[in-house]
Amino acid sequence: MALTIIVADYHNAAHAADILSLLNYYALDPMGGGAALKPDVQSNLIGELQKIDHAFSVLAYDDEKPVGLVNCFEAFSTFNCAPLINIHDVVVHESSRGKGTCQHMLEQVKQVARERGCCKVTLEVLTGNEAAKRAYHKAGFSGYELDPEMGHAVFWQHSLN
Repeated sequence: MALTIIVADYHNAAHAADILSLLNYYALDPMGGGAALKPDVQSNLIGELQKIDHAFSVLAYDDEKPVGLVNCFEAFSTFNCAPLINIHDVVVHESSRGKGTCQHMLEQVKQVARERGCCKVTLEVLTGNEAAKRAYHKAGFSGYELDPEMGHAVFWQHSLN
């Protein structure tokens, strides 16, 4: 395995195709919702990412084959008065699971976060995704809480569609 980790260039057609392919692979998985990306998402995602200065994606290649993706967005921590990176998607192709691909991609994300002066990196994970939780824990992530008596933070959403 010759693993290469890069920060994607949204203007590079090959990187764009690899991002869409890997994200669709994830969307089809039960952990990603079990349904393909909508055609309008596939048509417009890269162009929209190009417009977002605080977005970046990390790609993993095994002998030039795309095997991993992490999509990230810079946000702001009011408690730390500093930027942070939120990891929105983590994808590792089945052929590369258990080989350290996720760890290498997360290290690249942390490097970018340090370069941007960020105070932390955040992510969400489904409670039933034990493999992902193990990988994230191995990379130094843990559940978020301010006061143990109040419990861990829980990610909620309200869809506007």
